[in-house]
Amino acid sequence: MVMRPHTGPVPVRLLRWRKIVSLSVVCLLLLLAAAFMPYQRAQIGLYAGVLTLSAIVIALGVREGWLRFLQLRTSGAIGAFVLNDAAMCLVCDDTGEVRFANSTARRSLGGHARPTLSALLNPIVANPSPLIARLQARAEAHGAGLEDVIVGRSHHRLSVTRVGPATFLWRCEEFNPDRPATPLPDQADLPLVTIGRNGAVLHMNPAARDMIGKRVKLLEQMLVSPPLRPGEVNAIHTEDGQAHCLVGELSSRPGRREYYFLPGVEPRTPETRDPVAFEELPVPMLKIAKDGTVLRANAEAGRLLGRADVQGQPIGGLMEGLGRSIPDWLEESITDRASHHTEFLRVQRDDREVFVQVTLKRTIEQGEPGLVAVLNDATELKTLEAQFVQSQKMQAIGQLAGGVAHDFNNLLTAISGHCDLLLLKHDQQDSDYADLVQIHQNANRAASLVGQLLAFSRKQTLRPEILDLRECVSDMAHLLNRLVGERVQLKLLHGPDVASIRADRRQLEQVMMNLVVNARDAMPEGGEIRIETEHHVLTVPLERERAVVPPGAYVAIRVIDEGHGIPADKLQKVFEPFFTTKRTGEGTGLGLSTVYGIVKQTGGFIFVESRLNVGTEFTVLLPANAEGAESAEAQSPAAKAPTTARAGEGSVLLVEDEAPVRAFASRALRLRGYTVVEADSAETALDLLEDAALEIDLFVTDVVMPGLDGPTWVRKARETRPDVSVIFVSGYAEDALTDSQQKVPNSTFLPKPFSLGELTDAVHRQLC
Repeated sequence: MVMRPHTGPVPVRLLRWRKIVSLSVVCLLLLLAAAFMPYQRAQIGLYAGVLTLSAIVIALGVREGWLRFLQLRTSGAIGAFVLNDAAMCLVCDDTGEVRFANSTARRSLGGHARPTLSALLNPIVANPSPLIARLQARAEAHGAGLEDVIVGRSHHRLSVTRVGPATFLWRCEEFNPDRPATPLPDQADLPLVTIGRNGAVLHMNPAARDMIGKRVKLLEQMLVSPPLRPGEVNAIHTEDGQAHCLVGELSSRPGRREYYFLPGVEPRTPETRDPVAFEELPVPMLKIAKDGTVLRANAEAGRLLGRADVQGQPIGGLMEGLGRSIPDWLEESITDRASHHTEFLRVQRDDREVFVQVTLKRTIEQGEPGLVAVLNDATELKTLEAQFVQSQKMQAIGQLAGGVAHDFNNLLTAISGHCDLLLLKHDQQDSDYADLVQIHQNANRAASLVGQLLAFSRKQTLRPEILDLRECVSDMAHLLNRLVGERVQLKLLHGPDVASIRADRRQLEQVMMNLVVNARDAMPEGGEIRIETEHHVLTVPLERERAVVPPGAYVAIRVIDEGHGIPADKLQKVFEPFFTTKRTGEGTGLGLSTVYGIVKQTGGFIFVESRLNVGTEFTVLLPANAEGAESAEAQSPAAKAPTTARAGEGSVLLVEDEAPVRAFASRALRLRGYTVVEADSAETALDLLEDAALEIDLFVTDVVMPGLDGPTWVRKARETRPDVSVIFVSGYAEDALTDSQQKVPNSTFLPKPFSLGELTDAVHRQLC
């Protein structure tokens, strides 16, 4: 096996490499723009931006190179230790790329042009990716993971140990425990018995013990008339006397045989060759021929599959697989080549979505192999699994969105801030004024896009206030009428005594616009959109669409259209990010996911009902405000008495690790007359504050920084300067600061990106 050098970055640093590439491209673009810029002042500003970004790119490149060197050294040390290990040993990074394989692994697995753990384990384990992901997650959480894999008659033990940052040691060794090749489903509803040599009973599952009434040692003790006749009806001693059971034989390794028993079956008569009619069995069951045709189905199977004409149908026409071919699965089971005989399948029904867990057992009747399928309703299990997967996906997207937003907000703060500084030096008659306004407007558009990205992940910063919903909707009527166009009529219906709500007005308007635009697009030929509001009181919990709405007072908003509707199979996906039923280029799939994120972060619920060619109804439930509008307004920050202090008085300690942001904020505050002391880290700020002669009236600090974060260093500084006010700034949402800010009195939060005016106004309010 030829191992490539350490070149593949790990996922955690993949984003940083992309950032480095992106910043490099920005540097080149700025350099080109500066070269062709006819105005000297703008050219100097662009060259300054190029130098700043170049320094950032070089610093990030050096850091990534050092981390890669550490990972390569760790891989080499571990590889030398396991070089002659009898087990297959592989050293991989957390992308699955192999950095080292010992001699046993080379002999067993062969060479690959691009060696990855998944490709090397594929000859041993079919579709090893889920197994690798599961074990690696355990190793990341607990340091190690282990799992036994049974493939046919081969038994492999796969283990992983975390040996360094993004570095894992994988070991794979084969062992042969004394156990049957086919696992015994002890929880199965059918009685199962394993027989060894000389008729010794090696195993009885609980159903078999309940049927016989005791644990027997010999097969003859179960039979009324030995020997056992597989494929026929045998008389069995049971707890209640003799009973007739159809006996089926399951394949097993030499020296062991497995039999299942179907009780309640009468013996065959000479007039019929039909071995069994199991219509009365309470378990959904099918008998399947070698070609996949259903030979027989009992009543329970027909009810579960939702049709009466099951017999004679191909199994592939009744159910569809969830990732593998059904004919291949049947062939592997009937030839006893399948590693496991259980699969989750989706029933092809039009009325509702049903999943079944199908367990196949190979039988031999009249010398011909066949299959018996036992069906279990797994709809609830698959629903819970889908909810869990959706939760994990939304959490991952939210974390990604938060990190991307933080970096973008820092860049946008520097861009828009320096643009504000340039605008102060130009009037409207200046030839550069229009270009600067365009830069400022596009920076604001980028900030809005980042806010929309955060909305569906519930990470945006809300500014709640007490709102009269009817007044808000009525104020938006003119804008909404312009959005829907001439062919669509907008109708507002307000219920009596609609309570006030506590929400962010801007985000609430975003919800209404997205729902109305979505309704408009569903009616290309025109129609009517109704917006209804009403007061809604729940005395008992409301269970609807996997959500439970607790009792209480709510304000309901309904947006109803007469469009083409949403198919039932897509109805549960409409709130997923990037999912859209529109054609390519007509929608991004972020509208309804943004609505969902805003509603959930506000503490509400949203539901959807739709009928094809009839219309769709979205219902939003928002908690009614428990307090009166007057008391809430009195407690709001906006109700403070106007201040009398003048701007330009006071000393500010500015702590910001991003140099472009710190440069802009410092210049902006000095232009307003404030005295500014700068620090690039919390540790530097604390060192400056050790000088008792330094008078500071206000801390302006970033929240997330290398070393000590903002709240931590502020609490330390407050030990000697307890009266200093604080402004926390961050590219993350305010939610990340809530727990820490509660312990820092007389502090406020300013989200990035902020303008020159927003920064100076916040400083002015805190110093008053």
